[in-house]
Amino acid sequence: MSEQYAHDNVVPDKASEQSKKKQVAEMFDDIAPRYDFLNRFLSAGIDVSWRRKALAKLEALKPQLMLDVATGTGDVAIMAARQLQLQKIIGIDISEKMLEGGREKVKTKGLEQIIELKSGDSETINFPDNTFDAVTVAFGVRNFENLEKGISEIYRVLKPGGRLVVLEFSKPKLPGVTQAYQLYMSIVAPQVAGAFSKNKKAYQYLNKSINAFPEGKNFVAVLNKTGFINTSCKPLTLGICTIYCGDK
Repeated sequence: MSEQYAHDNVVPDKASEQSKKKQVAEMFDDIAPRYDFLNRFLSAGIDVSWRRKALAKLEALKPQLMLDVATGTGDVAIMAARQLQLQKIIGIDISEKMLEGGREKVKTKGLEQIIELKSGDSETINFPDNTFDAVTVAFGVRNFENLEKGISEIYRVLKPGGRLVVLEFSKPKLPGVTQAYQLYMSIVAPQVAGAFSKNKKAYQYLNKSINAFPEGKNFVAVLNKTGFINTSCKPLTLGICTIYCGDK
């Protein structure tokens, strides 16, 4: 029986009777048309360098087949195709609208032969055991309905010797930075997002789920519990984001 974590129960709309998974899928369907723009705008473009640094953790491994879980509009998959020279990348997501945007980007960049984006759930990954050389999840583990179940599924589909790299938001610990960050995430980001996407609730959910997520050593403990070895965490940009790694 997998353990429950506080963020497992954080949902976009408390009043809704739908499951977290269903609510998250509908939320991302709703913000999909403005998602890439808001990502770049709200992070001042720094999210691009975070993804690059996360993928660098796979360079020595030279993976050929990679799975990108919670791929969204395919940012990590597209960057990985260039940075890692992979033969094949499969991206899965529960939001069909996000995938539609991602497929357009893949087509525009001429990467259809390398990248395939398909509907898929992190907690029931539709691939056999020991399939992938590497798995990535960028800003997606907070959205898992059951964190341990999702991480266990990733472990299952990884080949022995394969690596998981997770990129996720975290909370800065430096005095002054912490307060500024909380002000930005709780008030500024939802207001800006609401002005552009008419879905302020999505960015309020973002802040709540970051606050509830078992970050740092606590998430490393989850990786260890599900079987990963050589686990690590590396904070980026004053601790606003963290790269986690684990090997099978």
